Amino acid sequence: MALLINDECVNCGVCEPECPNSAITEGDDIYIIDPVKCTECVGHYDEPQCIEVCPVDCIVKDPDNEESKDELKIKYEKLKNQ
Repeated sequence: MALLINDECVNCGVCEPECPNSAITEGDDIYIIDPVKCTECVGHYDEPQCIEVCPVDCIVKDPDNEESKDELKIKYEKLKNQ
């Protein structure tokens, strides 16, 4: 499942450089996670790094982009080979 930044985001920007897939970008009001690039850090880390550094806990699972660990691993492999 990809992650989602909700409207509790304070636009601090600490999450963006932590994403190994460059899935996080600055939006108009809050940061945005591209579900096509988000692997929840599978293939890189044991835990999603954006969640680890977020000071307001505004990063949650995206219910519109549910994926298993195996699907996230496959996505990671495809992104790695691009």
